[in-house]
Amino acid sequence: MDRVMRSASEKAVVIFSLSTCCMCHTIKRLFCDLGVNAAVHELDEDPRGREMERALAKLMGRSPPVPVVFIGGKLIGSTDRVMSLHLAGKLVPLLRDAGALWL
Repeated sequence: MDRVMRSASEKAVVIFSLSTCCMCHTIKRLFCDLGVNAAVHELDEDPRGREMERALAKLMGRSPPVPVVFIGGKLIGSTDRVMSLHLAGKLVPLLRDAGALWL
């Protein structure tokens, strides 16, 4: 869990993902389209990815836990939470406050 939390605070936006997950791809694409340069941790490509995946599953209360998004070091959640914030017009202000967007 320490590694996950340390990684989650390394940039304004951090995404924990699996390279083969379609929902992960959707979230990464959304942030890219918004102009956000997120730190992406592909758990299936990281030697310690299984360990981080278990920690994230515990944190999220579900398995598989990905995608998991942190903004400004704070847990935002998975696809449903990110998309709800975006559709409500609340995602961009969060990104601005975290320094991920300059507009």
